[in-house]
Amino acid sequence: MVHKTGLEGFYSIKNNQKMRFGYTTGSCAAGAAKAAARMLLEERRITKETLLTPKGILLTLDILHITQEENMVSCAVRKDAGDDPDITDQLEIFAKVEKSVQPGIQIQGGPGVGIVTKKGLEQPVGSPAINKVPRRMITEELETIARENHYEGGLCVTISVPEGAEAAKRTFNPRLGITGGISILGTSGIVEPMSESALIKSIEVEMRQKVENGAEYLLVTPGNYGAAYVQEHMNLPFEDNMKCSNYVGETLDMAVDMGVKGILFISHIGKFVKVAAGIMNTHSRSADARAEILAANAIRAGISLDAAREILDTVTTDEALTIIKREGLLDVVMKELTQKILFYLNHRAYDRMLLGAVLFSNQHGYLGETEHVKTLEELINKQKQMQTKEEQL
Repeated sequence: MVHKTGLEGFYSIKNNQKMRFGYTTGSCAAGAAKAAARMLLEERRITKETLLTPKGILLTLDILHITQEENMVSCAVRKDAGDDPDITDQLEIFAKVEKSVQPGIQIQGGPGVGIVTKKGLEQPVGSPAINKVPRRMITEELETIARENHYEGGLCVTISVPEGAEAAKRTFNPRLGITGGISILGTSGIVEPMSESALIKSIEVEMRQKVENGAEYLLVTPGNYGAAYVQEHMNLPFEDNMKCSNYVGETLDMAVDMGVKGILFISHIGKFVKVAAGIMNTHSRSADARAEILAANAIRAGISLDAAREILDTVTTDEALTIIKREGLLDVVMKELTQKILFYLNHRAYDRMLLGAVLFSNQHGYLGETEHVKTLEELINKQKQMQTKEEQL
């Protein structure tokens, strides 16, 4: 069954395919709260409600699971993430609205909505993880409904997500210090499939949380390969690593803004070889010059032109490394690469922090590292020891 939401004409293009927009948990919460308030104050039953999102898109939402009592109405809106692979897709977001003697609009979290337990997030410690834009949407909608119905009392809204606690286990919430459920999120009210801005925002949120909780030095990996390498091969606090995906440049920019003192990157060479050419977004659609970068540095290290041509014909970095290793130049090439990587990392960060990187490949294992890696390892481990002592006090 296709539900008309007002999003039919909104989509993005990814890999030559139309990707349908969806709407956020914040829009679901605001839509359910608006419908519940209307039913409570107008004493009638409705099955659809409209909601104008901050992005300016008007949604028409199906209202589900309606329970009406004299001083309370509860109902739900089902999350539709469009074509975004969102863990919260199809979750039902409930809003219970009750009349209150306390003036104004009070917003509470119920079962399945996470509780903030660490500093650095948008809401204070102890608060339900309902972010400021959804809170504003709920407040404005309920104030309007109250005004239209000449209601001068207060309204208490409780947002809950019956399946939220289970869904949260597959989100970043446990890493961020949000326990017991999902977050009610969304700055635009709309989910844009595979949005780069959303991914970068998630990196910023995790970094800010770490910094607010005392981290001055960060352990960063582009993805799962780097995280696995840390866990299996390095004497570092694996649980403290954060992922930057392809956004090396943005990660450095945010770290500079937050006053981070140092970052140690642990990366598969397939990603970080690009940084040796100043490429700060390592996704293949932005730049894929791996063979060219390796060939250029191999020539600088003294490899023959015939071998360099072989490198240029390779598809993977492991193939190229096999050729370089065959020529007996792996260590020299890695020295060239790591020097360039450190140069461009420092350039992007304006030399405002201590930076280092360790490179590896799945086939060849450890490949090399920049300057300052040992110092950063010591600082990160010392930081972890201090944090552990503080937690035990």
